[in-house]
Amino acid sequence: MTSLSGKTLFITGASRGIGRAIALRAARDGANIAIAAKSDVANPKLPGTIHSVAAEIEAAGGRALALKCDIREEDEVRAAVAATVDAFGGLDILVNNASAIWLRGTLDTPMKRFDLMQQVNARGSFLCAQACLPHLLKAPNPHILTLAPPPNLDPKWWAPHTGYTLAKMGMSFVTLGLAAEFGPQGVAVNALWPRTVIATDAINMIPGVQAERCRRPEIVADAAQAVLTRPAQGYHGHFLIDDEVLAAQGVTDFARYAVDPTQPLLPDLFLDSDRAHQPPR
Repeated sequence: MTSLSGKTLFITGASRGIGRAIALRAARDGANIAIAAKSDVANPKLPGTIHSVAAEIEAAGGRALALKCDIREEDEVRAAVAATVDAFGGLDILVNNASAIWLRGTLDTPMKRFDLMQQVNARGSFLCAQACLPHLLKAPNPHILTLAPPPNLDPKWWAPHTGYTLAKMGMSFVTLGLAAEFGPQGVAVNALWPRTVIATDAINMIPGVQAERCRRPEIVADAAQAVLTRPAQGYHGHFLIDDEVLAAQGVTDFARYAVDPTQPLLPDLFLDSDRAHQPPR
């Protein structure tokens, strides 16, 4: 399978950034896309809503369903999944993209922020999977793809921002567990992580990061499309890096993904030296 035509995707946090890019890439294939996010009213500081992305999906050739959904709320998630199945007749793919970030030390992390990250990242990914799995298990080629890094217990990634690292690794460990449980049942449960920092609104949370040293979200979207079109049977438990996925597909020109191809790229968090080498340009 090389296309997502006719497939139904439930994408969390798809009103902007990487989630939006994955949605638009699938739309070009003619996919059905449920945009599950909280942003239903325009915010001058954070462009993009479920409705603006729905219009972009339709313009790109896909079918869209805009769903205001806070993935911390169980009833909202279950209602959104039910609405997706009612609208499109089933569900093939869950993309756990929604994530909260706060890159501060322990004494600078309010418990409200700590709780938000745990509820959105690990708990939200688990809840969305739990709600989608009864439908995914009926699909011919079901996938769960979570935007999470390879599990890493190196203290250097924990000391600067324990709360965020715990929340993000929580998504990784949820992936590990779901892959072991549902992979043998034919569901491809995997994680995808960018090698470099991606130029989204989230980079404003990272002190000193310059957008010109980042890649654009389209590299993650193209990698996600390559993963989600693979046969699901026997393909689970992988922690994939975006440019490694594309290199395996024969991609050699990565400069087109750079915001500024003349600038050195910033490696993303949580990648050890064996996977964080200077990425291909």
